[in-house]
Amino acid sequence: MPDSRKQSHRDTIFVEDAEILLHDSYPGEQYVLRLRAPECAAHALPGSFAHLQCDPALPMRRPLSIMRTDSGAGWVEFLYKTVGTGTQALSRRTPGEFVSLLGPIGKPFRTNRSRPRTLLLGGGVGIPPMVFLADSLRTDKHWQPVVFMGSEVPFPFTASPSRFLLPGMPDAVIASMPLLEDWGIPSRLTSLQGYPGCHEGYITDLARHWLDALDESQRSEVSVFACGPHPMLAAVAALSSEYDLPCQVSLEEYMACAVGGCAGCVVEINTAAGPAMKRVCVDGPVFDARTVNWT
Repeated sequence: MPDSRKQSHRDTIFVEDAEILLHDSYPGEQYVLRLRAPECAAHALPGSFAHLQCDPALPMRRPLSIMRTDSGAGWVEFLYKTVGTGTQALSRRTPGEFVSLLGPIGKPFRTNRSRPRTLLLGGGVGIPPMVFLADSLRTDKHWQPVVFMGSEVPFPFTASPSRFLLPGMPDAVIASMPLLEDWGIPSRLTSLQGYPGCHEGYITDLARHWLDALDESQRSEVSVFACGPHPMLAAVAALSSEYDLPCQVSLEEYMACAVGGCAGCVVEINTAAGPAMKRVCVDGPVFDARTVNWT
C-alpha cells in the first residue's frame, strides 16, 4: 500500500496519496473522480484546484478544479474531460488505486455580503468551481445564488425540470442540475446542441435575460462568478462591465509545477502599477475580471 503520510507545502498545500473512492464515466468522455484526501478536503475553498499525478509512468501532473468536498468524510471530487495522454491515463484508474495529489492550490473566490445575489456561470469543465461555490453558499440564507451552466457535450448528469421560477427565463428553458435543485438553488442549462429544456444559445444570453428582469435595486445586489473557456470568460467580463457588476473569473491555463516555480502559466493582469505577468496557479486562478487583459 502507498505511504499515506502527508507533508505540508507552504503551510497550505499538501501532498497526499489519495485513494480512488469513485470513478464514474459520462457521455462526452467526461468523468467524476472522488478521492480520499483528508487534508485537501479540510483546506479547500471554492476556486481551489489540485495537481494530480494521472499515472505513475507520467511524471507531469495535471491540474483539476475541485467540484465538491466533504471535510468530515475526507474526500474531494473532480469533474474532468479527457483531452490528452494524462487525462486518458487517469480515466483508466479504478477504485482502490491511489493517486498522488498536491493541493489545495490557488486563491479562491471572495464573496461580498453587500451583494447577496450571486450569479454563478460555469461552462464545460468550468462547471466544477461553480458547484463548489454554490455548495458553500447554500447553508447561509443570506445568499441568493443562481447558477447557469453551458456545455457543448452532454451534461455529466441527467437534467431535470426546475421547480424554481427565475425572472426573465424563456418559457421553454426549464432544464436544471438535480444536485442544485436538491440544495434549493435555482439553475438553468444552455447549449447550442439542442438538448431538451436547455436554452439554445450562449451562457451570457441567459445571464442577460435574468439581469434585464431585475430592477435597478436588485441589480445593485448582484455579483458575478465564472469559470470556463477563455472566450466565454471574456464575454462574461464584457457583460459584467456593461451592467457595472463586480465579476471574478477563474482562469484555465496549462501548468507544469502549479506552485509558482516555473512561471509557465502566466497571464497579463492590469495592476495599479501597470501591466504585470501573474501566475494563474498561485496568484490566481481567481482574478477580478476587470484586471485581466482579455486581448
